[in-house]
Amino acid sequence: MNEFIQSGWETVYMVLTSSFFSVVFGLPLGVVLILTRPEGLLPKPGLYRVLDIVINVLRSVPFLILMIVVFPLSRVLVGRATGTTATIVPLAIVAIPFVARIMEQGLLEVDGGVLEAGLACGAKISQLVWTVLIPEALPALVNGVTITVINIIGNSAMAGAIGGGGLGDLAIRYGLYRRDPIKLWVSVVLIIAFVQSVQFFGRLIENRLRRDMTAAVL
Repeated sequence: MNEFIQSGWETVYMVLTSSFFSVVFGLPLGVVLILTRPEGLLPKPGLYRVLDIVINVLRSVPFLILMIVVFPLSRVLVGRATGTTATIVPLAIVAIPFVARIMEQGLLEVDGGVLEAGLACGAKISQLVWTVLIPEALPALVNGVTITVINIIGNSAMAGAIGGGGLGDLAIRYGLYRRDPIKLWVSVVLIIAFVQSVQFFGRLIENRLRRDMTAAVL
């Protein structure tokens, strides 16, 4: 039982920490993408194309390969290349471009006419971002964060294959190497429960925000 508690805590720690950093860096990147699009409020096609290519390239690299590639960076930042804390580095790196793209798509849902009206009233771009763009897209952004966290849970489980810790590591060590089907399936069930919990609460928050926004309009 202690092994499941320890591994479960490691998974929660990895997922929440890497999710935090991915949103902190991914959301601003998504805002930059939406603003610098050719039809954006601050059109910079050259910058947008560069960011678009970089994001697509990073999203194309399989997680396990990226984790190996960033071993040196993990060692510099946390003092070691493997382990629970070290795994947060590749988890965040692989999630940031994913978050940026999802945030871009969520922000695209905002009616451009509202932004143009704000500009016509003399509002600054930064004001529009914080008072119109992000608040109007908040339900879609919450949905994007939910998808991101679920994706990170899957990656954290894969990280167990190369010493990442957590429930994935427990399932591989006991299920594959020690032929212990009980610990394997309990680990799988716990991962599924974690995913379903994130999905449930994410959908709950998203629906609440959409209802509040609809009520405000009415």
